[in-house]
Amino acid sequence: MKSNLEQDFLFHARVFKLPNPEREVLFNPYRKWRFDFAWPNQMVAAEIEGGTWSGGRHTSGKGFEGDCEKYNSATLLGWKVFRFTGKHVKSGEAVQVILMALENGERK
Repeated sequence: MKSNLEQDFLFHARVFKLPNPEREVLFNPYRKWRFDFAWPNQMVAAEIEGGTWSGGRHTSGKGFEGDCEKYNSATLLGWKVFRFTGKHVKSGEAVQVILMALENGERK
């Protein structure tokens, strides 16, 4: 089930004509880590970090350490991982950053 922030991200993606992302992309089968949204051909991923101001999992010590392991693993595998809070999603900044990342990948 998509969170409200994830639904907002998808809405903005459609409005700004972002290529359709894949959902819950498994990038590390050993750890079973997945990305919220990904464009595997370009190795670009978007993670929507909910609960940043309400003491959610991503802001707890254990959750933050787990996220560091996950994102470091993805980077070592060649992924460009972009993390967004609710503010980034709601303002449209998240989609703009992903558009730039995808455009940069096409120019290479």
